[in-house]
Parts: sequence; C-alpha cells; structure tokens
Amino acid sequence: MPRDITLLWALRSPCSFACPHCYFGELEEHKKALPEGLGVLSHIPVRDLDRTVLEAFARTLADSPVERVVLAGGEPLDWLPTLSLIKTIKDAGCEVVVATNGVPLTRPGIARRLVDLGVDGVSVSLDSADAATNDRLRPSRSRRVGHREVLAGIRTLLDERGSGQGPRVGIYTVVMRDRPQAITDVARLAADVGVDYYVPQPISLPADHRLFAERCHTAEDVPAVEDQLRRLQEDPRGLTVPGPSYTRQFLASIATQDSGRVEDCFGGAQLFFVQPDGSLWDCPSDRRIAATASSEQRSIAGADARTLFTDRPVRTDCSHFSRDCVNMGPLVLGMPRLLAREAT
Repeated sequence: MPRDITLLWALRSPCSFACPHCYFGELEEHKKALPEGLGVLSHIPVRDLDRTVLEAFARTLADSPVERVVLAGGEPLDWLPTLSLIKTIKDAGCEVVVATNGVPLTRPGIARRLVDLGVDGVSVSLDSADAATNDRLRPSRSRRVGHREVLAGIRTLLDERGSGQGPRVGIYTVVMRDRPQAITDVARLAADVGVDYYVPQPISLPADHRLFAERCHTAEDVPAVEDQLRRLQEDPRGLTVPGPSYTRQFLASIATQDSGRVEDCFGGAQLFFVQPDGSLWDCPSDRRIAATASSEQRSIAGADARTLFTDRPVRTDCSHFSRDCVNMGPLVLGMPRLLAREAT
C-alpha cells in the first residue's frame, strides 16, 4: 500500500489570536450563536474530540496510506497533549508538520520538544514584515503578544535545532489586496531571520464576509501581485519557495471569484481535511465541502486509518476550484520541496 496521503488536521479549535480573516470565523460573533452548516468551524471548542479518541486514531496511522500529517488549528501548540499526539504520529512512521502562530515556541521546553520528537517542519504565520501592520492584521486576544513574540519563537526554534537536520522552519504569509508588497517584504525578513522556506498565500474569504471587498483580490490586482511573485522567483534570497506552477495557480485564483476547474485534483485522492470534531473531508475547500453528499460524510472517531481510505479514487477533475485549492498545493505537491526531500 503506497503512503501518499497528506492529512491536514485542524486539531483544536481555540487560538490566542483573533485574525479576522481566519477560516474558523470570529469568536465574538460565535459567542452569540454557534455557526451551523457543513464544514463550518468555530474557535469555540464545544465539539472538539476527546484526547483519547485522537490518540486511538493516530495509532492506526501505522501501516496506513497516510504519509504526512499537518497539524493545524486553531493553535495546536496551545494544547499540551499535542506533543504526545505528535509522538504517536511519528511512531506510526508519518512525517509531521506543525502550523503555528509562533508564540508557543517562546514557552519553556516547547521548541526543544519539537526538535526531540523529530518534527519534520514547522510553518509559522506572519502577514507583514512591519510589526504594527502585522499586529493589526493578526491581533492577539490579549493584545500583549504579536510580531515580536512570533519572531522570538522562530529564533528559539532555530537555536534549539542548531546544526541538526530538523525541523525545517518556514513562514506563511496571507497576501491581501492592498499589500502585494508583503510577498517580497516578508521574504526579505524570512531570509534575515534564517528560516528555510517561505510561502505567500492568496487570502480566501466568502463573498458575504465583511472584509471581502477590502481584502480579497480582483482581476485588476493581478499585475501587481504577478510582479511581486516574479521578483520572489527571481530572487528567493536563499529560501525554498513554491515553484512557477504555484505562481500560475495563485494568479489564476485571484483573477476571478467564480468556481473554476481543477484538472487531476488531489483532493480526496492524496489530500484529506480533518476538523476538530473529527469530520473528514476530501479537502478544506468550502465549495467542495458544500457539495459533499450526506451519504459521503465521514469521521475519524472510532475509525481505522488503515481502512478509512481504502475506497479513495484516483485523481479526478474537480469543478470547485478556488483560492483554497491554491493554498493546499504546497501541503501535497510542494511539501517534499519545502522539507528538502527533493532538489530545489
């Protein structure tokens, strides 16, 4: 059985940050009424699976077709059992990449533990090279931590890694309509800090989101974004960055708000998305989740990874192309490159 599946596992719902563009929605709104609907997420953790259920599923990853697990959230490192779960997943022979806001890396012992556990990659979110701008776009709930602590967390992890082989450390940036220059500005900062890889991502918001018009790209924004992505490709400053095909997808995704067609899509074949409540989807795209028939809805609760993916199809064309699809590319096709498993 080939091991070629990537699980994007949104492990826990809570997060100490309150990014208004987060795919988990806004906490203050959800305190009034929990959102409903297929695939809809919330930072309120009323539906999060118990630790014992998560561990039971993770143990079945051994001898399964799952090659890589990307642990996200919420903030996975704010929940201490995440470290135990990482060990279970690594013992099962899977690669582990942790997606974090970076602040937990400043806490005593966290960075060291990730190194000792053999984590393969740590991807840290940072949306601007300018501290004030980043902290406006990505405010912490306490208003006491932000850009400075994120960089401190990255440096702590790099120091703990030392000259060792891992984990590889990278920065992810959500690129917004009025800030195409963030693509190269953050790349410059990432190189100065000394991380290994860098991925700029198009912001993805539903059309009814209050920030949609302000922050989401339109076709007229393509030239400015294209110029910044070209500069990044021409001078990556020693960083591993996604290849030219990613640039083409990025630009195609922001040129329209309509659903497009993805040829040879890996969603449901090599990529699956797990919500904190255990719901399992072919991918995180809200368009594809909404199109999922009730008879096809599944969960990891009580499931065995060795049989859960038995009936997965080969890659097929998908008619639900969106910016979410672009953001998933580096997790599957691009991750070997980012983790230096293949030549850059």
